[in-house]
Order: sequence, then structure tokens, then C-alpha cells
Amino acid sequence: MSAELLQRARAGDRDAFSALVEPHRGELQVHCYRMLGSLQDAEDALQETLLAAWLGLDGFEGRSSVRTWLYRIATNRCLNQLRSSRQRPVTAAPLPVPPPEPTRLGEVLWLQPYPDVLLEGLSDQEPGPEARYESREAISLAFVTAVQLLPPNQRAVLLLRDVLGFRARETAELLGLTEDAVTSALKRARATMDATRTPAPPPLPPGSADERVLLERFLAAFTELDVDALIALMTDDVWVRMPPLPFEYRGTEAVHRFFTALNTHRRGIARMVPVRANRQPAWGEYRRDPGTGVLHITGVEVVGVAGDRISEITRFEAAVAPYFGLPRTLD
Repeated sequence: MSAELLQRARAGDRDAFSALVEPHRGELQVHCYRMLGSLQDAEDALQETLLAAWLGLDGFEGRSSVRTWLYRIATNRCLNQLRSSRQRPVTAAPLPVPPPEPTRLGEVLWLQPYPDVLLEGLSDQEPGPEARYESREAISLAFVTAVQLLPPNQRAVLLLRDVLGFRARETAELLGLTEDAVTSALKRARATMDATRTPAPPPLPPGSADERVLLERFLAAFTELDVDALIALMTDDVWVRMPPLPFEYRGTEAVHRFFTALNTHRRGIARMVPVRANRQPAWGEYRRDPGTGVLHITGVEVVGVAGDRISEITRFEAAVAPYFGLPRTLD
């Protein structure tokens, strides 16, 4: 069937081309997201990939699968974007109050969450036999953030080898490198990733009773501005981040200072609308306009869970809300 579709597509049949590439669209977008850390940039890279594939059909000789051919195009489109610094400029609204001294200034400022609704149906795409990362970890915010610290070639090699499970020879052919170059880049990338990862127990199963109890307690403490109760739910090495602002806080003491300093501004949270991002719990945060009574979206909060504790809170600006179907205002 693929051979017939390919023949028809080469003859100019756009419907045949769509049928040929559509089964791979979702996983290609996720791959571009991992490479670029941004859903906006991933969408652009995916569109460039599909256009290049359509225009380059005559050059596809069938020595690899259509899927592998598309991954070659997508990966190289992302690499071109990274090397040409075509990522969108980083701008951020300042915090309403002076923040306490951060633990560090983060290096990954251009980062966006990935809505779980876009991940539906992708579990059927099994990685190759050499993959090292389980699919849930490989889409987590912690993993995607760590990947952004890798140089472009190392980033591509790690994702192709350890997430997608391509063999060394396939990866070399995809990237136009030697197998020795792939092996060397993978070794360096793994060392960097291992240095940034902290061993942690697996999160509670999504939707389980235990997860619901933890998240209900978190929401109560978060919306009621009960800093002590919030801290009691966290791991000792919890992180709080807020890209594109660079301030990062690690550990319960630093996070306690952060929420205490911002509590005056945080008054007025009226509703937290549940969504999920990167296979993690998330909420759209709404505050009430005292003049009109209308609820306005002010951000999207995504939490990481390790065991039965909150291990990470990442706050994103309201600009990402439309990706989750979150309206700008609520009555």
C-alpha cells in the first residue's frame, strides 16, 4: 500500500501524500519539540519537514522506510534552526515584586509545555530496541529541559539513539556522520544528561486515587497561600522555575522564601482549571478582575511528581494557554 501511495504522491496526488505521512505526523512533532523545546518552533519545523518531503519525493529512493526518511528531514530542519539561531526572541514580563535571591539563573529560557492531548495515540509508536528512556520520562519537562543544554549534534544523536532507538549506523546515515562520530557524540551527551539527572522514585500513576489526593492537597495549599502546607508536600530538592524568566529555586528553604515573597501578589487566584502537559499534572491559573468580576488567565502551572511528593513546579506565561484549549477569560 505504501508503494502505491508513494507512486501516486510522486504523480502529484496530494491526498496520497497526506495518507503516506499522516501516520508519522504526531511523533515527528514530538521529536521536533524535544529538539527545540518549543511547541511553536516544533510546529514550524514540522511544516517545513512536510513541505520539503513533498518537494523532494523524487529524491526518495526507498532505501529506508518513509518514517526514517521523514525523521532525517525533520532532524536536519531542527538542526538548521538551532545552528542559525532562528529560535524566537526571549521576552518575559517582570515579576510584580522583587524576587528573593535565586538558587541559580537558568540557562534554558525558551521552553514551552507540550499538551497531553497531542500525545494521544502515540503510545503505539514503539521505540527501537536500543532506546534507553521510557516514553513518559522522555517527554517530561525535566528531560526536555536537560536536552536543551546539549549542543545541537549531541542533542540529535541522543534523541535518535536513546529515545527513538535508532541503531548507530542508522543514526549516522540520518545525520550524515560517521559511526565513530555518532558514538563519540552519544558518549558526551549521556555524560551531560547523567550529570543533570537526580535519581527519583517513579511518579504516582496518572489518575490514581493517590495522585488525586496529592494534587487536591497541593491545590488547596497553593490557592490558599499556605506556604508551610505547600512545602510539606515537596521533596527536599524541589525545583521552582518560570521560563522565560531565568530565576530558579531549588530546595524547600529557597522555595519557601520564593512563595513567601510572592504571596501578596498571588492573592486573588479564583480558579485552577486542570489540564495535563508533558504527561504531568497542570492547571490554567485564573484571577478575578475586581472591577468586572471576570476571570483572566494569568499562567499555566505544571508540576512534577516523584513518588508521593511534588518535585518540580514550572510556571509558564499565559501565552501558552491556547494550546491547552484554555480561554483567555471565564465568567
